[in-house]
Amino acid sequence: MHDDNDIKSDPCGPQARDAINRLIDVVLEGLRHGHFRCAITSAIGKNNKRDLVIEAGKSHKFTIPEDDLPR
Repeated sequence: MHDDNDIKSDPCGPQARDAINRLIDVVLEGLRHGHFRCAITSAIGKNNKRDLVIEAGKSHKFTIPEDDLPR
C-alpha cells in the first residue's frame, strides 16, 4: 500500500491523496495479476463534495471536499 507521501507535493487534500494512492494500488495489483478491470465514477454530492468510487473487484468510495482539489 502507498502512504500519503507517495504523491509528489500536489496541493490536494488528504481524501484526494488517499483516492489517488488507492488507484495506484489497484493498477499495480492488476498488473501483478496479469489482467484486471477497473471503473472510476464521480459525482457531485452534498455541499459540492465529490463522491469518487473506484471499482476493481472491491469498491472504494472517497468523499472529497471541493476545497481539497487543486486549482
